[in-house]
Amino acid sequence: MYGSGNQPVIVLKEGTERSKDKEAQFNNISAAKAVADAVRSTLGPKGMDKMLVNTIGDVVITNDGVTILKEIDVQHPAAKMVVEVAKTQDAECGDGTTTSVILAGELLKQSESLIDANVHPTVITNGYKMAADKAVEILNEIAIDAKNDKTLKTVATTALIGKSVGEEESALADIVVKACKSVEEDGKVDTKNIRIQKKVGGVIGDTYLVQGVVIDKEKVHSRMPTHVEKAKIALFSCPLEVKKTEFDAQIQITDPSMMSSFLAEEENTMKAMVDKIKEVGANVVFCQKGVDELVQHYLAKNGILGYRRLKESDLEAIAKATGANIVGNVMELTKADLGTAGAVDEKQVGEDGMAFITGCKNPKAITIFVRGGTEHVLEEVERALNDSIRVVGVAIEDGKVVAGAGAPEIELELRLDDFAASVGGREQLAIEKFAKAMEIIPWTLAENAGIDPIDSIIKLKNAHEKKNAKAKYYGLDLDSGEAVDMNAKNVLEPLRVKVQAINSAQEVANMILRIDDVIASRRAPQAPPQGGAPGMGGMPGM
Repeated sequence: MYGSGNQPVIVLKEGTERSKDKEAQFNNISAAKAVADAVRSTLGPKGMDKMLVNTIGDVVITNDGVTILKEIDVQHPAAKMVVEVAKTQDAECGDGTTTSVILAGELLKQSESLIDANVHPTVITNGYKMAADKAVEILNEIAIDAKNDKTLKTVATTALIGKSVGEEESALADIVVKACKSVEEDGKVDTKNIRIQKKVGGVIGDTYLVQGVVIDKEKVHSRMPTHVEKAKIALFSCPLEVKKTEFDAQIQITDPSMMSSFLAEEENTMKAMVDKIKEVGANVVFCQKGVDELVQHYLAKNGILGYRRLKESDLEAIAKATGANIVGNVMELTKADLGTAGAVDEKQVGEDGMAFITGCKNPKAITIFVRGGTEHVLEEVERALNDSIRVVGVAIEDGKVVAGAGAPEIELELRLDDFAASVGGREQLAIEKFAKAMEIIPWTLAENAGIDPIDSIIKLKNAHEKKNAKAKYYGLDLDSGEAVDMNAKNVLEPLRVKVQAINSAQEVANMILRIDDVIASRRAPQAPPQGGAPGMGGMPGM
């Protein structure tokens, strides 16, 4: 940069990298497309898995878009923006993360030819915004009501297909629907109340729903009962032991009898705790902190089942399921604080004992107990179940679904083309590109299934152009490669997943397109390691 006297004016620090105009735009677009390409092969029921190995050698095997993008260490700032899209999609809907990222990448790819033709980015972004608004309107028009359990099961199964759950989609979908219906309150589903507890052993088909809570802890004493009927449950956030002083204290003992009385006092304190628990009528105790050995002994002696060192979330789940109050001081426990359950069982699962709290009258916290052959399988099943739970929850809340397998995308493409013609002006070009970008979803589904994508798109368009009542439901059958009515074939997705994916993709594409200048400061070099402690005030050590 030069001043009026042709003297260079240094504005940016030496070493700062700068790219402008089309160079900056195309760099950003390339980075976003690279992120989209990283997850493209995982889309759909025939999608492939990725093996991700982190710096310490931990392995994750998954085809879940958001998990892949979280695990990848992305450096480019535009690529990071696309990763954020996946995270937002996951937070809002729980599914459709791969779809949203692929759409964002394709919208940017389609914009390249417009930028080359000197169409201003503002025109493109305006067109994309108009197209996205119209797309949401169309999606609401073609949505199907989802009120019954059959539709909800279909939504759950669609979310599970293609995940690593073997042939157990139907059984797991039943469990998911039951779980979501159990925690539904006033038309809202708080999916945090559905806990997933997993244990290596058995097969995926051994997974079942527990109408209550499962805690991965063993009872604290071997003489405690393993089964308690009509459980009265006490929950403690405080330790069941003699409280240690907060400051150092010395006790001078000059006489052996003083020692005995000191120990007796300590014992009486702990016995009083157990007496209080017994007096109130509790026969099961769950404690967040430690339980002294003497307290364990007295609890076992009184036939009270006890567990210690529970996570705070476990304690809250039990409170929600049984109606118990979490108490911070044993001596303040009352009958009103106790929760009730049909039974609390100590069951041996594999080599470990686990507590099963069942028979709760109105359990608003329930558990899906997942089994599987290896830890990797269990983790992937957990991710699949989480996605499925979220989409069923969304479908219950909104009561609207759309056909899957690329059906809504092709319908959007055709209708947006008509809309573009009615808009006119330069924005028409951007809306047409937006419509074209919609093809990427059925195209990728076909590619991942080993079907010719061009033939598939032609078949889908022909089916949708018939304009009959069912035409809008025609999606791609990934076994035959034909256009099939997906509503009849029971492939359905929540409306919110599609709406959110289109909105998120459009927003991030527009944000990246509006960037015409990237100024990147050079990172400061790492300081060499110091050999010895530094001295005062930055002076070398003495």
